[in-house]
Amino acid sequence: MIRIDEIYENTIWPWLQKHHLGVRLWWCEPFGHTDPDSLVNYGGDELTDNNYILLWDQEPIDLSIHQPTFESVITHNKDLQARCDRRNRQNKIAVDAGYQKPLITDRKIGAIITSEKNSEYVQQVCDQFSWRHYYYFFHGWAALDWYRGYNRTFLIKPWPQRNINKTFLAPNRIVAGHRLHRLQMLYWIFKLDMNNNHISCPQMCPAENISILDAVQPLKSMYPDIESVFAQQTLPMNFANETGHPMQSCWLDLFDQSAESLLYLVTETVATGHRHHLTEKTFKPIALGMPFIIVGTQGSLRYLRSYGFKTFGDLWDESYDDEPDDSLRIEKIAQVLKLLDGLEEHRQDIFESAHEIIEHNWNHFYGGGFEAILWQELQDMLHEFEL
Repeated sequence: MIRIDEIYENTIWPWLQKHHLGVRLWWCEPFGHTDPDSLVNYGGDELTDNNYILLWDQEPIDLSIHQPTFESVITHNKDLQARCDRRNRQNKIAVDAGYQKPLITDRKIGAIITSEKNSEYVQQVCDQFSWRHYYYFFHGWAALDWYRGYNRTFLIKPWPQRNINKTFLAPNRIVAGHRLHRLQMLYWIFKLDMNNNHISCPQMCPAENISILDAVQPLKSMYPDIESVFAQQTLPMNFANETGHPMQSCWLDLFDQSAESLLYLVTETVATGHRHHLTEKTFKPIALGMPFIIVGTQGSLRYLRSYGFKTFGDLWDESYDDEPDDSLRIEKIAQVLKLLDGLEEHRQDIFESAHEIIEHNWNHFYGGGFEAILWQELQDMLHEFEL
């Protein structure tokens, strides 16, 4: 298994050094940062690296935020190109004088690697900067790394032994800014009176540092009553023994709540636009042995199934996954949840009917099947490089 904090240094960079000498590798550090000052790179010392690859596999692309970082990569490589030109002239003089020094190529090729597939936003960036695009599922590797070993603990209650008394588990932390789809989902949960489930919701968004009532303002034209719906809630909503909505993406938690819930409501990082971008959040219910519904972009379930996982269309309506309208897709998810929430006497039976799929997904995640697919995909991507 690849350690996600070493995938650049121990996997991608060694491949470039062996097969594409003269290519510089850029990414942002620490994890999750996207500003120009966080850019770091690997490059050769003897040859001035002319071609370059930007690893943008941790975060979704948003040109309104990331334009300065992309432009900074371009600027740095123009500076490198100027040095390359000077080195070429020096090399030519040396060769003319009888010294065998290698000339450096004048090719200037830029590329971007994302964990975002079939994306209109990636295409926009590539068109603007004349970059080639390559893809691999970075967040799949992240989930395998971060959730490793939980199948060898006693924290996760075996699914045949669970007593299901809630319909869903819905953690929410960052809900403002570019995560308004989470407020939309919470709006429908509260409006349809599904507060009796395991739900968390902050009073102040920890990332944007604004109150929920301020955060919902951009949604008032779509949902005129959204402010009053949230004003009626007692916030913050915290899980038992939890305060402050801590950042917990890189490990599993909520074991007691998971053992009581029919399904895990995954509110993904991205749920708008034409693209596929799933993160480690999608794999939490799989590693916890739970069914799930994904609040993501159109086709998220289909995208996940392409990696060998199964979903739950035989147990409830998953046609929401095909809905092209982002807001309507969330409303359709809410209707599925409301229907299931009304089947209180049948929740245990529905969960037991999901055991076979839960078992398949658990074994695929922890048994090596998913990793084999990711490894083949990563190798195929590396062999596709044209630099």
